[in-house]
Amino acid sequence: MPAATPGVPAGPSTGPSSGLSPQEPLGGVSAELATDVAGRVRALMPRARDELAELVAIPTVFDPRLGPSADCVRGAGLVADALRDAGLPDVRLVETPDGSTAAIGHRPAPPGAPTVLFYAHYDVQPPGDEASWDSPPFTLTERDGRWYGRGAADCKGNLMAHLTALRAVGNSTSPTSSLRQDVGTPVPVGIKVVVEGSEEQGTGGLERFVEQNPDLLAADTIVICDSGNVAVGVPTLTTVLRGLVSAVVRVTTGTSGMHSGMFGGPTPDALLALVAMLATLHNEAGDVTIPGLANGGVWNGEPYPEERLRADAHVLPEVGLLGSGTVADQLWARPALTVIGMEVPPLTGAPSAVQPAAAARLNLRVPPGVDPEAAYGLLADHLRAVAPWHVRVEIELEGIGASFRAETDGPGYRAITAALATAYGRPVTTAGQGGGIPLCDTFARTYPDSEIMLIGVSEPACLIHAPNESVAPSEIEQIALAEALFLLGHPTTG
Repeated sequence: MPAATPGVPAGPSTGPSSGLSPQEPLGGVSAELATDVAGRVRALMPRARDELAELVAIPTVFDPRLGPSADCVRGAGLVADALRDAGLPDVRLVETPDGSTAAIGHRPAPPGAPTVLFYAHYDVQPPGDEASWDSPPFTLTERDGRWYGRGAADCKGNLMAHLTALRAVGNSTSPTSSLRQDVGTPVPVGIKVVVEGSEEQGTGGLERFVEQNPDLLAADTIVICDSGNVAVGVPTLTTVLRGLVSAVVRVTTGTSGMHSGMFGGPTPDALLALVAMLATLHNEAGDVTIPGLANGGVWNGEPYPEERLRADAHVLPEVGLLGSGTVADQLWARPALTVIGMEVPPLTGAPSAVQPAAAARLNLRVPPGVDPEAAYGLLADHLRAVAPWHVRVEIELEGIGASFRAETDGPGYRAITAALATAYGRPVTTAGQGGGIPLCDTFARTYPDSEIMLIGVSEPACLIHAPNESVAPSEIEQIALAEALFLLGHPTTG
């Protein structure tokens, strides 16, 4: 690991220290031990910063059409080395069915004890237009107390939380020691960690690997660290994920573009047809209007104030929000449809012509209880039904992800809730997440008796998937502390 990180000054982590109080014991963890673990986590933060910088510097963008790049192979190897260094004796790299590589680490449970599985991913979104970044996307850079770089939050920052937690529950007299049971306080559970390499592409590599190798990742409790808090310093458990449908609709009206002056008017324009079709997918209020797709769900959990959404989503003050329900209803209990890309002539260089073909990529999110495959069928039927002028319509299903609703009444859930509250020094809240994590459904089907919990270092200011992605170091520190306390205080029986 490098001695110093370019763009990030050496020294203790930026951000507030843990809110942990020595008067707050957690399960089998004494207040004295909890305070000691908090100190070890804080002492490990400079190492986490350096390790994150080394991993962010590798552009681990997986392309399923090309297979694993040299960068992805290097990133997977670095992750495997880090898991070994964090004290997991059995670490392996495995190829998943989509061609990506996952790193898996394991330390067996004591006799009769449960096993905890930690999840993260090391692949990242492409940086997009690098001119939109205020600093190089693959150089971890500090500005105003945050660490900037592609993957700093999603999801390499979450991996740093796992590694820091594992190191912190090692030797209680040495904050940099690896995980051991023969010194310090024994960890009462077995530990597995899986870090995949193609989550951002949604190509299902790890999902299919789990289905083919169910015993390898079997665990009593599964902590998916790919979510986040509603705001910095507000511990949040994600309890609902919307399902996903990705589809491309193509409209064709002819075999060649035609002069708009000579032929415009009677000649059908594919782009006009496509725009007319897309316009039927929402009503004036902005509600999704696909016949047969329920759109009246109500969110009964933590509210999402309108003013906070405007700030989080960078909405212009004069622009209205969409939908007839509350913000939380629209985000977590109702479908949402977004046009995320179109194949049309660009403004620069576009000929004055009637277009013979046009296409759009649609992203449909559906709440728990709605079958994504059925939703895709309703969407496809609707688009064909509203297509004007008998244009030729082709609809391609690119991917489907199931929704998820967490069970919140088990001992593991109670333990992670207590750990988060102790680490942050305040009560835990719950929220939904509009984005999907199809792996949750795979885990739920493969391990029906396991508890699945979603936490993470992301929050709205992280701007994940966008230019200038960043992470608050305090979130890595506090999630790491919560995971360490969770491991030490995890109930050994149901």
